[in-house]
Amino acid sequence: MARCVMVLGTTSGAGKSWLTTALCRWYARQGLKVAPFKAQNMSNNARVVASANGSGEIGSAQYFQALAARAVPDVRMNPLLLKPEADTHSQVVLLGQVDQALTRMPWRERSAHVWPHIAQALDGLRADNDVVVIEGAGSPAEINLMASDIVNMRVARHAQAQCLLVTDIDRGGAFAHLYGTWALLDKADQALIRGFVLNKFRGDPALLAPAPAQLQALTGIPTVGVLPMWWQHGLPEEDGVFDDRTQQHGAVTQTVAVMAYPRISNLDEFQALKNIPGLRLLWARTPADLGGLKPTDWLILPGSKHTSSDLAWLRTQGLDHAIAQHAQQGGAVLGICGGLQMLGEALIDTHGIDGNAPGLGLLPLVTSFAQEKTVRRMSAQFAHMNGTWRELSGVRFDGYEIHHGQTQAHTAMHAAGDVAHEVIAQLAWQNKAGNVLGLYMHGLLEDPRVLRALFGADAPNLDGVFDGLADFVEKHMGITLLGDIISL
Repeated sequence: MARCVMVLGTTSGAGKSWLTTALCRWYARQGLKVAPFKAQNMSNNARVVASANGSGEIGSAQYFQALAARAVPDVRMNPLLLKPEADTHSQVVLLGQVDQALTRMPWRERSAHVWPHIAQALDGLRADNDVVVIEGAGSPAEINLMASDIVNMRVARHAQAQCLLVTDIDRGGAFAHLYGTWALLDKADQALIRGFVLNKFRGDPALLAPAPAQLQALTGIPTVGVLPMWWQHGLPEEDGVFDDRTQQHGAVTQTVAVMAYPRISNLDEFQALKNIPGLRLLWARTPADLGGLKPTDWLILPGSKHTSSDLAWLRTQGLDHAIAQHAQQGGAVLGICGGLQMLGEALIDTHGIDGNAPGLGLLPLVTSFAQEKTVRRMSAQFAHMNGTWRELSGVRFDGYEIHHGQTQAHTAMHAAGDVAHEVIAQLAWQNKAGNVLGLYMHGLLEDPRVLRALFGADAPNLDGVFDGLADFVEKHMGITLLGDIISL
């Protein structure tokens, strides 16, 4: 069975996903067969991967971790995915497939039902690999959840994993977080903690003394790494909108504004835009955020886990008028998946999947929500394009679909001659003026062929990003420590 190292965190956002990804690449570079694992992830950022049923969903973080490990992503790497649709409700995806029964089940009752699947997935990965790098969720010391834990210490005990506990020192209170987390664990679980890691440190590490030594005296656990703050590492953020510290390279010649609605999904696909010379990536929450936007600038309506409620949010914020005004002035508008659905005339929901709503009316299309969910990877090629998007004519790209809705021409508008130009059969449409484009496939702005066509530039290769992460942890944690964790 594979040796297991697990990355736990004192809080969400401490750096678990980032460090797990770096360790996946580091161990893979030692010639080992490596796989990532996270028992349960809560995120609307998902990717389509192989499953027993053909295709399934896992969290984007585990997808990138698999690539970092030089492994083929599969649903065992994230057997349980929770996709929030409201503040108190999430769609449950088990081994890549939506499970309606689990979705309806109360939170604490799910554990007994899902744990056998989680254990089987982890055991399968351990049987197939030399090393499994496991990521925890939130904090392992949530004492209200310990009895129903299926993602932190229960997983660590099952795998007898060597655990690292990471904290975000930039937030303050790092040593209290580390000590408090350790102190709330059972003795048997405390024994699995191999080392503490301070993440996002700014300043001279010598100033930390004598705290690491004092913490070790209290717990018996050494601080094994102090990782400096690193903003531009190139790895997509797992949760929430990208930090607002996006830095463009050189003078700004173009702005791309992404609507940051509450149920935004698959936002990681815009990571490449952060690295295009002269491009500023902006996250828009109010019309004021769009002040000064030029017709040559873009507005993007990204994916949404709940299209009708995010569309209502756009209207409440007044962003619907700002989007319409930009389009009327000839400005570029791109809708992806849920964003495409919003650009149409109407959302029709007869199954209680998402909700009914009038659309923004920028494309003469109607979306009907179906109970069956489309989940697949695919390659597509644009037909002839005009206007803003003409550079995409004939360009082939790889992407993926994750959606319930099915979209088609508005019958009455089509009969009256108001026809959307179908540029990919049943997947992408363009308005007559050529400045509004909607498509179902995610991944457009990650494909190097598309980036070259639209910007004449290449984004950093992901493989290089993963190697950079591995170099970083090797420098700041050390080869000996990283090897010793799994007894290399």
